[in-house]
Amino acid sequence: MNFENNLAFAKVQDDADSLKRFRGEFLFPNQNGKQFIYLCGNSLGLQPKKAHQVLKQQLANWENYAVEGWFEGNSPWMFYHKEVKKLMAPLVGALPAEVCPMNTLTVNLHLLMVSFYQPKGKRFKIIMEGNAFPSDQYAIESQVRFYGYEPKDAIIEIFPRAGEEILRTEDIIAKIKENADEIALIMFGGINYYTGQWYDMKAITEAGHEIGAIVGFDLAHAAGNVPMQLHDWNIDFACWCSYKYQNSGPGGISGIFIHEKHFNNTELHRFAGWWGYQENQRFKMEKGFVPEPGADGWQISCTQVMPMALYHASLQIFENAGFIEPLRNKSISLTSYLQFIINEINKGLEFEQYKIITPKDPKERGAQLSIIAKDKGKEIFDALVAHHILGDWREPDVIRLSPVPLYNSFEDIYLTGQVLLKVSKDLLK
Repeated sequence: MNFENNLAFAKVQDDADSLKRFRGEFLFPNQNGKQFIYLCGNSLGLQPKKAHQVLKQQLANWENYAVEGWFEGNSPWMFYHKEVKKLMAPLVGALPAEVCPMNTLTVNLHLLMVSFYQPKGKRFKIIMEGNAFPSDQYAIESQVRFYGYEPKDAIIEIFPRAGEEILRTEDIIAKIKENADEIALIMFGGINYYTGQWYDMKAITEAGHEIGAIVGFDLAHAAGNVPMQLHDWNIDFACWCSYKYQNSGPGGISGIFIHEKHFNNTELHRFAGWWGYQENQRFKMEKGFVPEPGADGWQISCTQVMPMALYHASLQIFENAGFIEPLRNKSISLTSYLQFIINEINKGLEFEQYKIITPKDPKERGAQLSIIAKDKGKEIFDALVAHHILGDWREPDVIRLSPVPLYNSFEDIYLTGQVLLKVSKDLLK
């Protein structure tokens, strides 16, 4: 597509957008009577209008049925997660039995590592991307310490080459092979939160399995953002939050994936709880944990009904949109247009004030561009917010902008570019 830096072009693209109706399914922040251009869905997705309805319904169920709501009403709480699983699975390329909504992301990461990080002898190391999101770093540090290892000895971090921002797939695979006899677990993010790089998950998994390691992913920035085939790629396990691209609300319920090949593996450790016990025998209250088959057997606590209802509301929008593939096509167009607009701004400033560190190839990124502001970055970011454009600031010098295909438009991007050029000229005099 030949992009143009004008409003007429943006409006033509939006008029032709087959997904444009879904923008009306969301509520945008509004201050002083002016609606924000919202480009921060990679941190917290917008509220679906249906959220009020689903919460009202569940509050009515609580009011009318009280404890009997677990078994009465149109969606009894005891089985509600099964409705959600059917809609989660297509978003990550899984079987419904392989996914389950439960807990929050880092809690699930710990629970899954209990099962899938089993150091033995010289095979005790975990390999991960350098500068992963802090929750992953802290979780992995504490897991290796739990087994008596020091993080400096047990964790291998892979960083980009000197002068580069992006990890090369060949370097990841080379590092895996280099430490083949010592790696117990490969634990990567699907998409790096800072750079927006989408790692080659299939290639990483294949390399890990070739050396006999378990491979898992934190999909916080990938689930609901990019198309994945967790089952077909033979990934062992994964977990994600749902409040970013899946719009389930702040602190929304998390999801897990466990490949079906592990369902009957009795050698896996797990922290057990009542809700993961075999469903048809659960209320016999007997000793001796017998897990429910599939990912549901990793549940610990009762279904979180209200957070799950919010997640369900958003997942139904994904279903109506055709799940991830149509959204992915629009996402590539939006980020490509944003990339074009940033380059146009640099031309207007007559110097490279903004450097995009997210991969240029759309196949290596999701719905996010991370942009280094070389001078007065925080002031420029604050000026954008003052002009009702909300992205995300990351120290020391990165502005993250994330056009989400469910609710962002080409016009959003064009107008953001116009404001960014203006505030840049004003502040960089």
